[in-house]
Amino acid sequence: MSNYYGLILAGGRGTRFWPRSRTRHPKQVLSIAGELTLIQETVQRLEPLIPQKRIWVLTNDFVRDEIVRQLPGVPPEQIISEPAGRNTAPAVALAAHILASVDPDAVFGVFPSDHVIGNPQRFLELLRPAFAAAEAGKLAVLGVKPLWAETGYGYIQFPEGTPRGVLEGVAATEFCEKPLFPEAARYVAAGNYSWNAGMFFWRADAILAALRKYLPKTTTIISSLPPFRDPQFSARLAESFPLCEKISIDYAVMQKAAADKAVGVVGVVCDDFGWNDAGSWEAVYQLLPKDVDENVGLSTIISVGSKRNYVDCGGKVVALVGVEDLIVVDTPDGLLIARRDAAQRVGEVPDKLEADGRGGLT
Repeated sequence: MSNYYGLILAGGRGTRFWPRSRTRHPKQVLSIAGELTLIQETVQRLEPLIPQKRIWVLTNDFVRDEIVRQLPGVPPEQIISEPAGRNTAPAVALAAHILASVDPDAVFGVFPSDHVIGNPQRFLELLRPAFAAAEAGKLAVLGVKPLWAETGYGYIQFPEGTPRGVLEGVAATEFCEKPLFPEAARYVAAGNYSWNAGMFFWRADAILAALRKYLPKTTTIISSLPPFRDPQFSARLAESFPLCEKISIDYAVMQKAAADKAVGVVGVVCDDFGWNDAGSWEAVYQLLPKDVDENVGLSTIISVGSKRNYVDCGGKVVALVGVEDLIVVDTPDGLLIARRDAAQRVGEVPDKLEADGRGGLT
């Protein structure tokens, strides 16, 4: 356990949380379901296993200073701005290169910065076998028990009859990207599929070897960088990183490794530990306590024949009259009114604003 590190990926824009989430203040630095921000909660729940001095964060220039402010226990030099957004495979390659240069025996977990976990103690119990599998040289993933046929998540297939709970690692047979509803329903009914929560575990040298095999161009670019503590590191990174391919670690490595008997992927197949990717206003509605009409109010709500609404309008009193299943979010320069079943489409709003020349609102 002495060489466990945490990589927190914090470069996303959180567009589905417009108008609260903005380029310079995205959802990972917002308080969504508690007093702490999402990234603060991420660090806090890892701390019993990974001290803050071994946390590394990859983000962007827009939000780095805010993350440094919110995470005073993480060394500022370990909160790194990517010179360009290149998805998760180049980010993992960069982190593996850095960690291998500061600790050749480094074993690290990859964690999204913006998820909610209702049972952090159970989560920690599940991390231990995942890290143990990684320490043994495996590429490991945390598979979350699917509670419904969700089309917004990827799935991981395991052998039929695989039990759930703390396991040392079971071979994953396939990574399945976001399915249509009939396929998602089939996965859930089959019982041997898990949600892919985007949490991975590996030795730095093991994931670099896999990246070299499956994503050679990007890995060559990253491997050409000097060690992290070299004075030229930052300048070289700025020149090289934008040349990397834009691809997720799931597509670049995990799908291929799961089908490759010479490499393989193992998973810790989890029971429910209260995981929620907090990916939309609808997800937040599901997380928070509701009143007798099943409304969720971060503002004072006067409800007249109104049910199942989510309201976040600051200190205002909000009157709901004869409306159902709405999301209402108000900020000084933006107002969102959406049906809850269209929450995933809120991410289209910043795209339309940029296309209309109003990028200052994104």
